Amino acid sequence: MEYDILVQQIIEFLGTFAFAISGIRHAASKRFDWFGGYVCGIAVAIGGGTIRDVMLGTTPFWMTNPIYMECTAMALLFVIVFARHLKRLSNAWFAFDTLGLALFNIAGIQKSIVFGQPFWVAIIMGCITGAAGGVIRDVLLNNEPVIFRKEIYAIAAVAGGLAYWGLVVLNVPIEVTVFVSFATTCLIRFMAVKYHLSLPKLKNE
Repeated sequence: MEYDILVQQIIEFLGTFAFAISGIRHAASKRFDWFGGYVCGIAVAIGGGTIRDVMLGTTPFWMTNPIYMECTAMALLFVIVFARHLKRLSNAWFAFDTLGLALFNIAGIQKSIVFGQPFWVAIIMGCITGAAGGVIRDVLLNNEPVIFRKEIYAIAAVAGGLAYWGLVVLNVPIEVTVFVSFATTCLIRFMAVKYHLSLPKLKNE
């Protein structure tokens, strides 16, 4: 149990850092100041996990440990110091956003399982944990939420959750399960953007 909690905390920390960088980079593109960047970073980093924890009936994870706020501050410092290098990497924000999605998806699944939820609920919670923060970020930045745009986003998280579920059923070690779930979410997201894969659009006729 202690090992599972440690894995959960590591995943949430890495996901917070990745998502915070994504939010701060988006804020930078809108010419926000440092405080505005921090707010966008923290919104995307804790937004999905907060919704998940409220739905699970527990104290939001960031309220029990200040490290997540500190992690976002580290992400802000990282972006400020390496701004020129990140600017050259035009797709850096996309990579960090994808990593955050995959990591928080796993964190949401694992925490839901710990709280005794069935796997279909855990998959939904994983998707919410990974995707909802991005929706909050996009609303703050007055952008159309990426989850509703043409590229596959939330579906990648669902696929990662299904991979996690399948491997648990097969009694695969947790380390392998986490890695495969993470890789599945990232791979689908990267492939969807590279090859312009999308779901059919609704027609207004």
